[in-house]
Amino acid sequence: MMKSTTLRQTAARRIALTVILLTGMSFITDTLMAATVKVTMHAKENTVVIDNKGTKYPALTFDGAVPGPVVRVKEGDIVDFTLVNEEGNELNHSMDFHAAVVDVLNEFAPVEPGKTKSYKFKAKYPGVFMYHCGANPMVQHIARGMYGIIIVDPKDGYSKNYPKPDREYVLIQSQFFPDPNDVSGMLKNEGWTNSLINGKVFHYDPVHDPDAKLVLQSKPGELVRIFFVNANVNMPVALHPIAGIWERVYPNGNPKNILYGMQTYNVAVAEASTFDIISPDDRATNNAIVDHTMSAALRGAITVLMNKPDADPKAGKEDNILPR
Repeated sequence: MMKSTTLRQTAARRIALTVILLTGMSFITDTLMAATVKVTMHAKENTVVIDNKGTKYPALTFDGAVPGPVVRVKEGDIVDFTLVNEEGNELNHSMDFHAAVVDVLNEFAPVEPGKTKSYKFKAKYPGVFMYHCGANPMVQHIARGMYGIIIVDPKDGYSKNYPKPDREYVLIQSQFFPDPNDVSGMLKNEGWTNSLINGKVFHYDPVHDPDAKLVLQSKPGELVRIFFVNANVNMPVALHPIAGIWERVYPNGNPKNILYGMQTYNVAVAEASTFDIISPDDRATNNAIVDHTMSAALRGAITVLMNKPDADPKAGKEDNILPR
């Protein structure tokens, strides 16, 4: 009896040791796979073009463009971020990554002109997240262009429920207030005249704007993935693909959050989500990706996706996911 008990205890110890070793190996593997990704952005107060005919606007920007650069990392990576508030700027600026779990009074604190600030954070959750300037008045800094997207790819890669897309595109919607100093109007949601997609009115819509030169492209039957950010300061977005249905919607872009066969999905202010769409594979078709809030759609929030056999093979791939 004692021998049998001893054998059971020995077996239990071995099982426990194996579990500990495997857990430790998993931790070591995750640690080794994680990378430190250095990201530096310059806060700039510069003029940008906000429509297809060349209208200029005094914007607040990251790296001189609206929206700011696409940041893409993998779940578990360490983001080593530096913000440079360029000398000659008039305003304080800051960086609020919605993908970061830090201290709002420390990492997200404002930076004075001519100074820099660095901090690190771990990309703990996969998905798509907004980033923006949080300096006071925040509503003005966002409305004038200080926003962008950070994509955190899942550490486990693609799967049956999160298949590899044929093409990917970033779409970021925002409200345009022509008076850059009307903070009161921005707070009251008064005085905005247009919706911007990736910084321009009807950016990818030659149907409603003959001056538009760009559209999104795919081949018939391809899986197109849209990373969408609502950078409006006040209004939610009812995102709908005219002449299509969202094959899958991933709220917050997390592969564990899946909705199937959605006609329209509501994206809250400062929220981001991922949308998959597949066009018919037997003919060329077109979709219009719109904010079905008509006051936004008909003021600029329409994007044309052309599904055609001769689609540009580079469109929606690698560095071409945010067409400018």
